[in-house]
Amino acid sequence: MVKWRLLKLIIGPGCSSFGYGAMQELGPFRVNSDGTTLSLNKDAWNKVANIIFLESPAGVGFSYSKNSLDYSNIGDNSTAKDSYIFLLNWLERFPQYKTRDFFIAGESYGGHYVPQLAHLILSNNKKLKNHTRINLRGIAVGNGWIDDNLCTKGMYDYFWMAGLNSDETHEGIDKLCDFGNFNYTNECNLYQSRANDELGNIDIYNIYAPFCNSSATKTSYSGSDFDPCSEDYTNAYLNLPKVQEALHVKPTKWSSCSDLSWTDSPASILPTINGLISSGISIWIYSGDIDGRVPITSTKYSINSLKLPVHTAWRPWYTGKEVGGYVIGYKGLALVTVRGAGHMVPSDQPYRALTMISSFLLGQLPPQLNS
Repeated sequence: MVKWRLLKLIIGPGCSSFGYGAMQELGPFRVNSDGTTLSLNKDAWNKVANIIFLESPAGVGFSYSKNSLDYSNIGDNSTAKDSYIFLLNWLERFPQYKTRDFFIAGESYGGHYVPQLAHLILSNNKKLKNHTRINLRGIAVGNGWIDDNLCTKGMYDYFWMAGLNSDETHEGIDKLCDFGNFNYTNECNLYQSRANDELGNIDIYNIYAPFCNSSATKTSYSGSDFDPCSEDYTNAYLNLPKVQEALHVKPTKWSSCSDLSWTDSPASILPTINGLISSGISIWIYSGDIDGRVPITSTKYSINSLKLPVHTAWRPWYTGKEVGGYVIGYKGLALVTVRGAGHMVPSDQPYRALTMISSFLLGQLPPQLNS
């Protein structure tokens, strides 16, 4: 019997890994348009790994705490600690998974969660005796918020390069906003507001996607068949009493994201990523190339600041005969783009996402063109 790798998925901050990751992105099922039934996801990641979808921190999705103070002391540190304790307890309950290769994946604010949890696991693996050792082999971060300054600069540069902002607005931001020193003057803020206004009514998380309405339902866009109303279907499904009963969760009014008061969030996670590189685990940062919220420019600026030597030159990767995206391998880190995907890569490009994550788990860069 094949011993599959164990992959944990986290999304954030305040948004549900189960509602988004499992039900709309990479899980085994998708919610149908009736909001009451499910269909199989033929490109689910559980084809190549055993997956845990973790709601974190407490208060997100169906998760809750018996201690009300937990809701007022939420931050990066507490989230990492709680996730680590969860993993230890989970592995004690299911000891057959203790020896499996373990990977962590996450998107968006997972750019904080994933490296921080990986750092905590590796630190405790070294210093804790008579303690469960988690067999961490790698992390994958999708469209991750990694550095406040570089990601903000990358976002506004992307708006301009994608034709969403005027030259005048871009020049104003470039001239008046000191992203290197967090120096956002009133004039800088005015130009940023102007840039946001110029976007108009679009989905910043996928700049080509339609909004949910009767005419957009089941409409393909940018090579994607993802239904833009999927979040509505999921919301209806997870609020069905019979579904909550079947999931053995506390009856609640489920919502995809929760309002949380954050107590700590470092401006940059790059020092943590640098430390992980020296640990020798596999690190992939992937990016859907039509996401405007944490775009490929933000990811490139963040990685480039590390000044890592290039080991594998920039090249296209393929799913069959089609370009799935592009990849460059650095010392200790790989950058992978996914063509035609927004912020939620497995939703927009499920087959390309499955090809990518399969390569990651095998320790190989995504495939080249088959001759």
